[in-house]
Amino acid sequence: MKPITKNVLLLIPVVVLAFAPLYIARTANFAGADTQASAAISTLNPNYIPWYKPFWKPPSGEVESFLFALQAAIGSGFVFYYLGYAKGKHSASKKDQP
Repeated sequence: MKPITKNVLLLIPVVVLAFAPLYIARTANFAGADTQASAAISTLNPNYIPWYKPFWKPPSGEVESFLFALQAAIGSGFVFYYLGYAKGKHSASKKDQP
């Protein structure tokens, strides 16, 4: 089987798994964990006062989403750099052995 055909066959289930929940739950409210937690706390104890406040609030939701995505990209960059480094180190050590 050609690699391109194999990649396309692997890509189809990935796309289906990524977009099927969005299609099935079209009317669902996709709120973040922070929003859901603060709603639950407000329901359980309406007089609750948070014990800290953020020192900076992003000017819009788009900026907040961008910063979250940037944080995820930097974190995955570190993880995958380390994995590549470890694989290269392992390959080099195997090559040096007779």
